[in-house]
Formats: sequence, C-alpha cells, structure tokens
Amino acid sequence: MDQYAIGLDNGGTVIKAALFDMEGRELAVASAQTPVLTPKPGYTERDMEYLWQCNCRCVKEVMEKSKVSPGQVIGMAVCGHGKGLYPWGKDGKPAWNGIVSTDGRAWEYPQKWKADGTHERIYEKTCQDIMACQQVSLLAWFKDYHRDVYDNIRWVFSVKDYIRFRLTGEAYCEATDISGSGLMDVRNARFDKEILDALGISEVYEKLAPVKYSYERCGSISEEAARLTGLLEGTPVAGGMFDIDACAIALDITTPERMCTIAGTWSINEYISREPVMDGSVAMNSLYAIPGYYLVEECSATSAGNLEWYLKNCMGNEPVDADGSIYDVINDMVQKTKSEECELYFLPFLYASNAHPLGKGAFVGMTLFHQKNHMLRAVYEGVAYSHKTHIDRLLASREKPEAIRMAGGAVNSPVWVQMFADILESPIETVKVRELGALGCAMAAAVAAGVYADYEEAADKMVHISEKVDPNPEMAEIYRKKYRKYRMVSQALDTVWDEFSV
Repeated sequence: MDQYAIGLDNGGTVIKAALFDMEGRELAVASAQTPVLTPKPGYTERDMEYLWQCNCRCVKEVMEKSKVSPGQVIGMAVCGHGKGLYPWGKDGKPAWNGIVSTDGRAWEYPQKWKADGTHERIYEKTCQDIMACQQVSLLAWFKDYHRDVYDNIRWVFSVKDYIRFRLTGEAYCEATDISGSGLMDVRNARFDKEILDALGISEVYEKLAPVKYSYERCGSISEEAARLTGLLEGTPVAGGMFDIDACAIALDITTPERMCTIAGTWSINEYISREPVMDGSVAMNSLYAIPGYYLVEECSATSAGNLEWYLKNCMGNEPVDADGSIYDVINDMVQKTKSEECELYFLPFLYASNAHPLGKGAFVGMTLFHQKNHMLRAVYEGVAYSHKTHIDRLLASREKPEAIRMAGGAVNSPVWVQMFADILESPIETVKVRELGALGCAMAAAVAAGVYADYEEAADKMVHISEKVDPNPEMAEIYRKKYRKYRMVSQALDTVWDEFSV
C-alpha cells in the first residue's frame, strides 16, 4: 500500500496543507487566509481559535482532494513562522490573540537589555541578538502591561507548537523554534533559570513545555482532531519545525557548504554549522533540525511581503491574465523597465527594518518621470538588496557557496530569481515543488515513521533541485553600483527614524 505524509505550514498570514508521497511528489494542496489584526500601530495578531479551525479545514480539504485513504497517511508534522507568541491559558483556552512575528510592540526591551548589559551577560548561552518579536520580549511586555494575562499563561507556544497541541492534546516545545525564542541556553539545548532571572521573567520557567526534536513523535491525532480533519484518530504527529528549517530541509541543506535564501514575508538567509558564529557578525544562531548542527541565520521582515502591500494599495485596476492572476503582468512590467534608467530606491521596511529598529518603508528619488513600472522594479530590487545585506553578513564568516538555493514566494517569478542571481552575484537553484515548508514537514513525518533513517536519506529520495540560474555579469555590475546607493539612502535615513513613533 502506498504511503503518504501531510505537511502543514502556518505562515504569518496564510495556512497551507499539502500531501506528499515518499518520492516527494505533491498530490494535493489547500490553503486559507487568516486575517491579521492590527489593534494598534506596530501590533500584528491573529485569532487563535479561528487559526485552529482553518488548519483543520485545510487538512480536510487536502484529504478530500487527494482521495487518499486516511489509513495510508503515515503521519504529519507542522511548521510555522518563528518568533511571535501563541499563549495557552490555565483556563483551557487562548490567553490572548496569537502574536505574529512582524509585531513591534516590545521594541523597547531589546534596546533596554542591550543598554544595561543584560544582553551581553546572556549572549554566550542564547547565541543570538534579542528581537522585539521574540517570545522573550513579548513575555516581558505582558508582565509589565498585562500582568493578569501573563499570570494566566500555562504554555508558551510558537504557532506550530500551538497547532500541534490542538491536534494531539500534548504540549511540547520543539527545538528549532524554541531555540530562537531568547529563552533557551542554545549551546546545551535546555531552558535556563539564570537567563530568565536576568531578563526579569523567572515565572516563565514553569510555562515552558518539554523540548522535542523535529523528527520525534509528539503525540497522535486526537478524537476531536480526527473529526475535524478527516484523519484517523491515532495518526502519528511529529515535532515539526520552524518554517525556515522546514524550507532548508526541503532544499537539502544537509551540509555546511550549502546556503539558502527564503523570500517570503521575511528575508531569511541561512546555512548550517557545527559551531555557532559568536563574533557578532550574524544576528541569530539556533538549533537546526539535524542534531549536531546550528542554523546560522540573518533575517528580517523585509522581503516579498512588501510586494503584496504594493499590489493591494497601488496597482488599481490593472489588467490581469486569463486565470485572474496579476503576477505575469507585473513581471512583464518589471522586465521591460531597464534598471539603469530607473534611479528609484525602495526601502522594504513596511513590516520591520534591518537597519534602524524604527525604520520605515520609503521610495526615494521619485520624480514626475517615474510611473508604476518603475516603482515595481524598485520594490523588486529593494527586496533583493535587503537579502544581500544579510547574505554579506553571513559571508563575512564563511566561504561563498557554489550556488545559493532559493525558496519563498519570489521563486514563482523568473524575473525576480534572475535579479537575485545578478544582485547576489551567485548562481541560484530552486526546488521543483510548490509548497516547500510543507515538504520539509512531510520529510519529518517520514523520518518519524521510520520510512527514512534521517533527513539526508529523505532528501535523497524526496528533494528534486531545478537547474541553476546564472548571474548576468553586465547586470551584476549595474546592481553593484545601485546597491551602494541603496545603502547610502538607508544609512542617511537612519538619522531621522528616532523622531518617529512606532
């Protein structure tokens, strides 16, 4: 009997479920949009109960589309956006809305902890900079501003740990996610009371569930979840992982020589290493899905999500393709607009900045000459420049790879992929699958079920790399000059952001 696994990917705004066979073929996909709530500037939240129901509907739709028997599903796993906070209450229901990784309400805490020396004291253990959207900052914010909520929290969850908890009724913190929370002694893969004491949130220690790894079994589908999803009660559920780990696993990032970039809402740029990079050149070291490796990461919410904002707010009644899509139209607009004739720069800081912590999105250099096509090209270029900022930091501590593997929404645009190759001055490789994060989860489920011994074997069978896209030397030279100007614009505006509120 054929065997199948389900991957469930919870991004910042969209949920996707996909069913795969053991050769990595994608048989069915379902998705759901979950509204982002913005009760105040800088706040981004989601209704946790609605989120759970959407996950169930996506799994059920995948089962119905695929016509696969529930008895053929060997297991499933969940991935999701990292950071943020999904608190489960002692009263058996969500303690607050889920907080998404683009949230900036706790921006003052990283600054305070850096200024008073707390960050430096705990850095040897946490191996990462502190960010406003991490659990550590958000929990400190709740303690100061909503003590009743803070005291009611039973479990501190990331989004995927919350969804897995609802699927199984068992509470765990999976290692890849929780090691990026600022709450963990990453070197020793354990929670540390001294870290929490230093941060003034010692009470959190009792709110942290046991740690599991991505390929470990973390319970099974409950009676309620079976009814809502169409799966069999007792179907195994693996730990799953942070979505950037899931994408890396699905890109066969199983050796330190490889590097990948993921262009979604977040600009994620990463490779794996036997040792964390502790010289201050990178922002984040976390535990990788493969034991014995650290994920060395440079990231910010400065990527392709900026294009979605532009399309929603600035494109108006543009013509669309026969299938109702605007993406071929805008790719054609960008391709026909010469970069060397477009001295317009876009800072992709609508969600967050990778320069100044209060940095905002901006078009700089606008004149009467510029039209929508120029603005679109500036958005495409600005996103790629932001990725280059991170990748340059990563390359300060390692050799340049032979090629960079790329994932995320931007890979659906051949124009954008070529632009990344030109700007990064590196060949780009992509993977022949639509839902990369879900594939990484399916690989975790396959390893947990014993179909494959480890991720290396799973990747050999389930990952299929596309041909390389090589950089164009002429365009690389043009972009090199424009990137220097982009950096000058960003640095110049750093001098004014302190005058802006969140």
